[in-house]
Amino acid sequence: MAEQLAPRGFPLLPSRLIRGSKATKTSDNTAAALLLACTVFAILWANSPWAQSYSQLLETHMAIGFGDAHFEMSVKHVVNDALMTFFFFIVGLEVTREFTIGELTDRSRAAVPVVAAAAGLVLPAVVFLLFNSTGENAQAWGVVISTDTAFLVGALAIIKPKFPARVRLFLLTLAVVDDVGALGAIALFYSDSIQVIPLVVAIVLIVALALVRFVRVARGPAYAVLGVALWIALYLAGVHPTLAGVAVALSIPVFTPERRPVERAVEQIRAFRQSPNSQYAREASRSLRASISINERLQTAVGPIVSFGILPLFALVNAGVRLDAESLATALRSPLTWGIVAGLVVGKFVGITAATWLMARSGMGVLAPGLTLRRIAGGAALSGIGFTISLFIVDIAISEPGRQDQARIGVLSASIIAFALGWAIFRITDWLSPPEPVGLTLLRPVDPDRDHIRGRNDAPLTLVEYGDFECPFCSRATGAIDEVRDHFGDDLRDVWRHFPLERAHPRAFDAARASEAAALQGRFWEMAHELFEHQDDLEWSDMYRYAVRAGCDIEQFDQDVRVHSSKVLHRVTDDAEDAEAMDLNATPTLFVNGKRHKGPWDAASLIRALERSRPGG
Repeated sequence: MAEQLAPRGFPLLPSRLIRGSKATKTSDNTAAALLLACTVFAILWANSPWAQSYSQLLETHMAIGFGDAHFEMSVKHVVNDALMTFFFFIVGLEVTREFTIGELTDRSRAAVPVVAAAAGLVLPAVVFLLFNSTGENAQAWGVVISTDTAFLVGALAIIKPKFPARVRLFLLTLAVVDDVGALGAIALFYSDSIQVIPLVVAIVLIVALALVRFVRVARGPAYAVLGVALWIALYLAGVHPTLAGVAVALSIPVFTPERRPVERAVEQIRAFRQSPNSQYAREASRSLRASISINERLQTAVGPIVSFGILPLFALVNAGVRLDAESLATALRSPLTWGIVAGLVVGKFVGITAATWLMARSGMGVLAPGLTLRRIAGGAALSGIGFTISLFIVDIAISEPGRQDQARIGVLSASIIAFALGWAIFRITDWLSPPEPVGLTLLRPVDPDRDHIRGRNDAPLTLVEYGDFECPFCSRATGAIDEVRDHFGDDLRDVWRHFPLERAHPRAFDAARASEAAALQGRFWEMAHELFEHQDDLEWSDMYRYAVRAGCDIEQFDQDVRVHSSKVLHRVTDDAEDAEAMDLNATPTLFVNGKRHKGPWDAASLIRALERSRPGG
């Protein structure tokens, strides 16, 4: 029965979502620094004695000709209309992933950032229109709706607030929804007069893109050819052609790695190791690619090109605003400039913070454990850093160069003010209520409604363990904790939390998910016992057998593992993120009455530590 019900695929949690890989964070920070450097360089160039060369470069035309056919665009339009298609392509890939297998699959968890993002889209536009309700400036309301994710991540890295992991994940989730709104605004409100025939051709091409996933060979070239054709069709139709990148991205399938393709790849690699030849090399390479979705492969391949090439080039082309006394004086008197500053700084901050408070207070949404409103307020302030899409919309919503400069000054000023406001909020709130030193005190109090507990909820002594089921030391600690429980009886509350160290224990995360699926049937501790008893055999087919031995209804267990996987996923990731915030790096890590236990974790040592932690002890 267990063999028959073993699911075909099990989500593997990317390391950036469990502990946020240092390589990923370093890459994000480097990309933000490069973007900032190109922004500063563009401003300096545009205000230098060589400013004329900057303008000439942007207006230089590039042409492609074949026979009588001739296509020509300026350098600025090549960057904004052609290269930025790849930026929107990456945005589309991330949106598809998050809604399919990411944070936005859990409706209760996703409700808060989705509503907050919606408020952060609408309220800034309303604030902007209070300053520019009529006239040509009103068309530029879209400038204030979007947050620049790269600068947002970089700002968090510079400010270094206490326990940034949860607010970072919340803001990245919010940014996905923010991008969806910005893309919709560009498609609906910032397109030229629509040409029917090219638009019909574009629709046909979008349908063809959706069907490519059913093609068995040459899918990559098919996506590329149809994507280029769609860009041309949208350009001729009067729809902004960069949206072709989004359309292609949404048509590309995304899935979590499945066990059979992974095992097939391992078999091919073993065959190549035993008999190295070109045939086995090709088959192993093909199997490895097939085990990962095209969406993930493209994010890995194209993402760095966008982050380190296209976005800095975009900043270089679009951030060069003249900042002489005359232009600054004009901007200070301009309702366009002040509308953009107020929309991004005030609108984003109030919209996101108020919506989050309302969702959490009303119970319509759930904040991740440990995520507080003051953390959200600091992140909401930083969300006023609007750059990439803001400058992008400036170029397509405003035609007059003078007003474009006023808008760019507004965007740059708002970004600086938003950074300063976010820094102040994080610093002041950390000063008013300084957190405990990292890792010495339990970050999140024990919650009887969600934690796995043995013993009375009102017991005077509490022992919390962060561990994983593949760790042999955790297994030994469990035996010691059983002795401690026998010693203290009802005076001890024993709590388990997950901290799967996947590098050392590759099956620990799957085992944690299996234990949470059993917990939905009230069988967590029975399943934990089985997992510890069989640490060397933690394949899914094995864990289904352990679920039966633990007394689980196997049909329900299967449903909870596969269909309701987000429920068990977030129970594991919440614990793991707590461990990251406390800078834990080993299992088991124990907390005695909320204080981190240092020293041996044999039964005698734990009993002494617990005795000392008693009031008056």
